[in-house]
Amino acid sequence: MGQLKSGTTYIYERNEGTTYAREFGTSDRFIVGQDFPTRSKLDQIQEDKMWGEIRRIAKSHPGMQAELDRVIMFYNLLKETK
Repeated sequence: MGQLKSGTTYIYERNEGTTYAREFGTSDRFIVGQDFPTRSKLDQIQEDKMWGEIRRIAKSHPGMQAELDRVIMFYNLLKETK
């Protein structure tokens, strides 16, 4: 259970993606969790644009199409094994 004590009342606080706990009546707090970093919307848009460019290039470049086909096959195999 980590630093938490059974039967103790805790106050939980969040600040910039970090969750803290402190025992009721005290001011000493400790970290009990953190958010996973998220990508910005701009990062997501740029990645989507990149994949669109890869697909467009693959239409006229046999080597790129072969590699893209390999990635798609690998992706489908991973989906089937989960």
